[in-house]
Amino acid sequence: MTANPLVILQPERRYRYGMNESTNTCFLGIDLGTSGVKAILIGADNQVVAQASAPLDVQRPAPLHSEQDPSDWLVATHAAVTALPPEMRARVVAIGLAGQMHGAVLLDAQNRVLRPAILWNDGRSHAECAALERDVPELGDITGNRAMPGFTAPKLAWIRRHEPDIFARVAKVLLPKDWLRFAISGAMVSDMSDAAGTLWLDTGMRQWSDIMLAATGLTRAHMPELAEGTEPSATLSAVVAAQWGMAAVPIAAGGGDNAAGAVGSGVARPGDTMMSIGTSGTIFHVSDHYRPNPESGVHSFCHALPGLWHHMSVMLSASSAIDWVARMTGFASTPDLFAAAEARDRISDGELFLPYLSGERTPHNDPHTTGMFYGLTHDTDRAALAQAALEGVAFAYADGVAAIEQSGVEIGSINVIGGGSRSHYWGHILAAATGKTLVYREGGDGGPAYGAARLARIMLGGAGSENALDAPPVTHNIVPDEMMAQLLSTKYAMFKKLYKNTRTVRGDISS
Repeated sequence: MTANPLVILQPERRYRYGMNESTNTCFLGIDLGTSGVKAILIGADNQVVAQASAPLDVQRPAPLHSEQDPSDWLVATHAAVTALPPEMRARVVAIGLAGQMHGAVLLDAQNRVLRPAILWNDGRSHAECAALERDVPELGDITGNRAMPGFTAPKLAWIRRHEPDIFARVAKVLLPKDWLRFAISGAMVSDMSDAAGTLWLDTGMRQWSDIMLAATGLTRAHMPELAEGTEPSATLSAVVAAQWGMAAVPIAAGGGDNAAGAVGSGVARPGDTMMSIGTSGTIFHVSDHYRPNPESGVHSFCHALPGLWHHMSVMLSASSAIDWVARMTGFASTPDLFAAAEARDRISDGELFLPYLSGERTPHNDPHTTGMFYGLTHDTDRAALAQAALEGVAFAYADGVAAIEQSGVEIGSINVIGGGSRSHYWGHILAAATGKTLVYREGGDGGPAYGAARLARIMLGGAGSENALDAPPVTHNIVPDEMMAQLLSTKYAMFKKLYKNTRTVRGDISS
C-alpha cells in the first residue's frame, strides 16, 4: 500500500459536527464505485456524521474494454477511510461493504491477482453471451436474466477463449467489493445481491448453480462463500484495523451498489422503487417473490435483505454521459453544464442525445450501440446540447421504467439517490419523462455507502436496530409537470425511433 495515499488521491472530506450521544457508536459504510471509493460514518440514529471519498480511474485498453487494477481500490479505500476524523473512526463498531457489481477479479492458488479486473461496463463478451444462451436454454429461469456482456460469467468465458493461460491458473473469482473484503480481512465471501449479478447464481434458490458454473468451466470451489447482506462475513484484520485507527470489528456481507443504495433510502419492502443516478443508472423495484422476465431486458436479482428480490433496469451511462458532454462541449465542470441548461430553462428544440457511450443493457442488450447527437443546426449552442443530454438520459430512464412495468408490476412514486439527485432541475426533466413522482430524501447523495453502513448496523443488532430500514425524511417531491411531459413525450418517441434506425444502419446485430 502506498505510504501516503492521501497526497496522491486528495480525498474529498465532509464532516457533520455537533456530536451527541448517538455518535458515541459509529458504523462505517464503504462503497467501492467505478469513479471512486466513498466512506461514510453514521451514528446509531442513522444520521451521517462524516464522509470522505477518493477517486479512481478506468482503463480502456481496447474498444469495448473497461478495466481497473484492484490494488488501486485498496489504496483509494485507505485514503477515503483515513480521511475521516480519527476520533470517529475509533468509535466504529461494525463495517458494511457495497460496490460496483459484475466485475471479475481473478486470483491464482496463492491468492495473487492474475490480471486487471474486467468491469461491469465492459462489452467485449457479446459472442460468449450468445454461446451461453445457446448452450444453457434454462439460463433465464435459473438466473432471472439474459446473458449480457456486463455480467461476470461471460467475462470468464471470454478469458477461457482468449486468455487460456490465465484461465488455467484461476483458483478463485471474486467480485470487486468481495476482493476488497478479502484484502482487509482475509475472508472470501459474497452476498446474495452481488452474487446474483454473476449469472452463476440460482437466483430463486439463493445458491450457486452448478449448471451455470459448468457452462464456463468452473465449479463451486472457484466461488466465495455466500451470506445474506445483513449477516456477518469477516472481521477486519488487525493490521488494517491499526492502519485505520479502529478495532478489529465485524464486517457485514453487504450488497451490490444498487441493493445497498436501496437499503439506504428505505427501499426495503415489496413495491418500493428507487432511481439511482450515478455513473450508471438504474430503476430498482422490490418484490417478495422471484419473478423473472429476462426477455424484457430487466434484471431479476436478490435484494441485500433476506427473503426479498428486485427487478432492475440498467442503463450503462447516466451521470457519466453528462460528464462526457460537459468535457466535449468545453464546460469547466459538470455543475457548469447543469447551470447552463437551467439558465436556458426550456426543452431542447430539435436536438436529441443518445447516451449509449458504453453500449446499453435495458431494454436493448446492445453492447455495440453508441452515443449520438442528432438534430443540430447553426442555432444549436452548448446550452442546447446540455439540455439535450439531460433529456436523453431521462429518456433512457423512461425506457427502464417501461421495461419493468411490462414485467407485470406497477411502479408508483420513485425514491431518488446518487450524485445526480443534487440537481432539482434535472429532477423535473426526469419526472416528466418517466411520468412518476420523484421523492428526495435526506442523505440521498450518500447512496450505497450509506446503505452499507445501515447493513452493518442491522448485522450488529441491539437497541434501535429495528429502525435501520426506515426511509430517511423526505426533503421534497417533484411531481411531473403536465406541459413538460407532453413536450417530452413527442421527443421520447423520436428518441426510440432514432435508436432503432441507428441499429438498422449498423446492421451488425439481429433484432
